[in-house]
Amino acid sequence: MKDEYDFSNARRGAVAPAKGKTRITIMLDDAVIEAARALAEHEGYGYQTVINNTLRRALLNEGKSAHLKQTLTPAELKGLEQKLAEALREIQRVMEPGVQP
Repeated sequence: MKDEYDFSNARRGAVAPAKGKTRITIMLDDAVIEAARALAEHEGYGYQTVINNTLRRALLNEGKSAHLKQTLTPAELKGLEQKLAEALREIQRVMEPGVQP
């Protein structure tokens, strides 16, 4: 190992930037995060992916984002819609009064 390293040309950020994604900070209800984590654990995805897919579906259902519809194949969209429907049901179940996640 070197005694000193030169970081004068270093840049702060992710090691491998994700194409088509932007890092943001967002405040969400604890129940939403817990439901997303539970679903993510069950489905084998990260909870942020679950949240992203849920938001994507909401936008697709509203018909306000033609760009999202153009970037997915019909088979991908169908599979995504099925997973998001399951996520939405889980979130709604957790949001019901008296339900413990």
